[in-house]
Amino acid sequence: MKTTDDTGAARPPHRRRVVIGAVAAAVVVASALTVTAWQDDDGRPDTAGGAAVRTATAVVTRGDLSNAQTLEGTLGYGRATTVKGGGAGLITWLPATGATIRRGEPLYRVDDVPVPLFYGGTPLFRPLETRGTTGPDVRTVADNLRKLGYDIGAQPAVGTWVTPRPSTAAGSSTVSTATTAPPGPDTANPSPDATRTPPPAPTPTPVQVKRGDAVLTADLIAAVRRWQTATGIPSTGVLGVGDIAVLSGAVRVEGVAAQLADPADGPLMTVTSTTKSVTVPVDPSGAGSMRRGDTVTVSLPDDSTAPGTIASIGATVRSTDASSGDDSSGQPRLTVGIALRDTAAVRGLNSAPVQVQFTSETRENVLTVPIGALTALREGGYAVQLPDGRLVAVRTGMFSKGVVEVSGAGISAGTRVVTTS
Repeated sequence: MKTTDDTGAARPPHRRRVVIGAVAAAVVVASALTVTAWQDDDGRPDTAGGAAVRTATAVVTRGDLSNAQTLEGTLGYGRATTVKGGGAGLITWLPATGATIRRGEPLYRVDDVPVPLFYGGTPLFRPLETRGTTGPDVRTVADNLRKLGYDIGAQPAVGTWVTPRPSTAAGSSTVSTATTAPPGPDTANPSPDATRTPPPAPTPTPVQVKRGDAVLTADLIAAVRRWQTATGIPSTGVLGVGDIAVLSGAVRVEGVAAQLADPADGPLMTVTSTTKSVTVPVDPSGAGSMRRGDTVTVSLPDDSTAPGTIASIGATVRSTDASSGDDSSGQPRLTVGIALRDTAAVRGLNSAPVQVQFTSETRENVLTVPIGALTALREGGYAVQLPDGRLVAVRTGMFSKGVVEVSGAGISAGTRVVTTS
């Protein structure tokens, strides 16, 4: 039976209707003219029944294709940390804002005694005076004195049992052996209490050295004394809570909160890392494709770019500051830290808004065509049209930046295809 087209004219059977146009996929949002066409049995489209559309040709290219998203970030020194004093006394010296403090250097002074900076993860939480004291706070002292060039001697191996040895003098390894009280006023007729033997001291409990611990040995106590003498600290061999400031590394003073003569046991200053980096608030749903070590591109205010890598991905979701004025104010975000490979590019900047381009997926050595070259077939699948009108079926892959990955028989690099203009 004969069929007719939309104008009433007869047309041969076995023709299929297809739609030619742009396709939106993944993060690509594209819009283009759409035209209906009739395809003859020989694979040539007949556009007599559809609206006219301007077309052009494009070349199939081979190369790498990647999906990328650009997010707003901030160049700076990272999140500031508040430093609190840990001991009694009055503040007698504070560093200037912007100063850099490194291992062994005084971070502040209390009663005119320097409080040096040590690197580590465990601060002093007890006096270190008893030989045999074991723990991660001792490790902080041992590691820093070694890094500062002091000989701390050998340390007991992990698993060793150590018995603390209380002393009557700082650094002494002896225990008092007195068994009687000193003579009273009447030595000829001592009272019963004067001759009573004092109770024995409690026997120290052995402690096993765990991984991450160090032991306060006689050599380590001697090293503490030498370091105290060189630093201008009273050479007692004892370290008390607040005698040193323990932070993760060298710091830059962001701001000073205390004043001279303030008590030393309150907030003193805020510090940051000494290395410039970029922080980016990221929607938690978009952070899943990011990995530590991934390469990013940072666009700076002067339109230059600097390469970077993802250094950290926060595990805590925070709401952005509603007063910041950006579109994400008040929304939950994860903080992603970016380490800059080229610090010379930001030498003259302390803080600035930047843009960071993240690449979530890369396809290497693939064939690509403009999205407008795709023909969506009514029966499913896609094709591209050659300049002579023939359609070649293709399989699509990644969509990115207006182009799409394609593969299939009859298409190769250099092939010309019809696309919307």
